[in-house]
This record gives sequence, structure tokens and C-alpha cells, in this order.
Amino acid sequence: MIIGVPKEIKNNENRVALTPAGVTELRKHGHTVYVQAEAGKSSGFTDDQYTQAGASILPTIEEVYGIAEMIIKVKEPIESEYPLIKENQLLFTYFHFASSEPLTHAMIGRKAVCLAYETVEKTDRSLPLLVPMSEVAGRMAIQEGAKYLEKPMGGFGILLGGVAGVKPANVLVLGGGIVGTQSAKMAAGLGANVTIVDISLARLRYLEDIMPANVDTVMSNEYNIRELIQSANLIIGGVLIPGAKAPSLITRDMLKLMKPGTVMVDVAIDQGGCFETSKATTHEHPIYEVDGVVHYCVANMPGAVPYTSTLALTNATLPYALQLANQGWKQACSANEELRKGLNVVHGKVVFKGVAEAWHLPYTDVKELF
Repeated sequence: MIIGVPKEIKNNENRVALTPAGVTELRKHGHTVYVQAEAGKSSGFTDDQYTQAGASILPTIEEVYGIAEMIIKVKEPIESEYPLIKENQLLFTYFHFASSEPLTHAMIGRKAVCLAYETVEKTDRSLPLLVPMSEVAGRMAIQEGAKYLEKPMGGFGILLGGVAGVKPANVLVLGGGIVGTQSAKMAAGLGANVTIVDISLARLRYLEDIMPANVDTVMSNEYNIRELIQSANLIIGGVLIPGAKAPSLITRDMLKLMKPGTVMVDVAIDQGGCFETSKATTHEHPIYEVDGVVHYCVANMPGAVPYTSTLALTNATLPYALQLANQGWKQACSANEELRKGLNVVHGKVVFKGVAEAWHLPYTDVKELF
């Protein structure tokens, strides 16, 4: 198969979808790999390293899309890339269709095969290609939240861990999944008082067992959230409904209950955000303020730490990319249910229910493709 790796062009997206090590593995299986010039530069990989691994370097993104049967990316295509996508071309990347109606309609129109990292799902309901970036984003959420709690950055002016004789900050984590767990661990390690809320009592029991003493668990409901946000200094939004739009757990009217300078980090922004007042931001302009509350809603948080993020992501994606390249998307998805669940839009049809429901589009059962 001919595989193309374009350079990411989304604002401040510094990751790359394939490392030189990944090129070597694909070449061992007889595949041809084209990498756009300097695609790996921001992640610490040179064109020479790709060439030595067996890839061919192409100078432009147009050439990469033009020659490839399968495009491997990190983030969803942006508007300037839409015309480059060919009918029947396989795109393997994060799409987050439920947060972007224009992207959804564009991919329907291009009649490409869109296989989304975020909905590849194992039999135990885990999301193997979302987990590594959720781990990075969960840890970064505390790092960024702590920074924006500083007074010059617009925050309340509180140190997460406090000092002797001064109470630490209160951190509220919405969602006890991968993002929430990693956020709680980081915040607790810095000495903050942490509360995790989740709708699963079983998950809360698990977290109660593994978390340190400065982490409390509380059942998630509107009453409890309204109570907790009044004393919170930092709020992390980490809820996820795979492939579907995130629920709004904090509404506009709740902001008036918070202290001025409270910071909210919406890690769920890729799926539309879990705060009603959330709107996607970039690393270039990461925050904005609503009713005295600082909102950090960067849609590609792991892009700020590309070396770590690229290695973590490609460790997870490469085995699936090999299956797709070795067997072709149809055979690979027919044989592997995990990959089949990653199919979102195929030949102009929406085959993932959460995406169809998000934009009120006709839904086609993925099984009809095989």
C-alpha cells in the first residue's frame, strides 16, 4: 500500500502521525511511505531520519495526498485540506466529527473512508488510540490550570499545593476516566485538595481505593456539582461519550456561583466541550474569560508536548496502521471489530451513530459495508 504522512497544519499542532521507527515497520511489510518535508521536525525527527528508515520525502502536502492510498494523520483535516482528499482514500486520524458539522459534511462530500482514532474500541469498552492522548491531556490540564491560576495570567492567585500554614487549592475533576484519573493524580501529587465526580459508583469505588488521601470521590449530579464549584479554584472537564458530543455539566448560570479567578480547563472540547460556555481555543490564544471565570479550551493540548505525545500516540496506532496497510481497510475492518468501530464516514455515508445523531444525518449500519 502507498502511505502518506502530511505535515500537520492545524494551529500549533506539532505532532506527527508516524515516526521513523514506524516507517521501518511498514517498509518491512513491503509498503511504500511518503512523508512531507519537515513533517516530523517539531517532534524531533529529521527528514534524514525518515529517509534512512526507508521513506521518500515529498516537498508539498498536495503531493502527499495526491499519491497516497492511505493518509495517516494526527488531527482532523482542516478546510484547506478538504479539496486534496480523494474518493475512496483512507484517512486514519483523530476526527471528532461530533464537534464539527462542516468537517462531517466535507468528508461526506469527498466520499473518503474516514477511520477515527477516537472510536476504535476494544471489547472491554476501552479506547486504545484515545488513551495515550487522554493521559497526556489529563496531566497537562493540571500543569496549564496551575499556570492560569496565577494572578498575572488572570487567575485567583493561588498555589495549588499551598505552603505551611496556608491551605492548598481545591481542584474539582469532572469524570473519572483516563483524563480525570491522570488529572487527579497530578493535582494530588502537587498537594491540592482534589474531588473527582463520576456517574459510575463502581468507578468511584476503584478511584477511592487507588487515590491518595487528599482525593475525595463524589457522585456526579447537578446538585453536587453546583455545591462543589462554589469552593473550587480549578475545574477540569474530562467527561467522554465515545464518538458523541460531550454533555454540558456546567451551564452559563453556574458561573455566577464561582469565585472570580476560577480556572476551568475543558479537556472534552474535542467533542464539543462539557461546559456550556466552552469554545475551542488554540495554543496561540489559549484562554478567554466569561463572568470572571478563566476558560482554557485548547482543542489539541498534547500538541504542546509533541515529542512525548508523538511517541505515545504512534506506539498505539502503528499496530492498527499495519493491519490496514497489510489487508486493506475493508478486510481489516471486517476481521477486526476494534477497527470496524473506528469507521465513521465511508463513501459518503455516516456509519457511526453518535455522529449521525449529533448532526441529524441519515445513519447507515456499518455492517452493511461488508
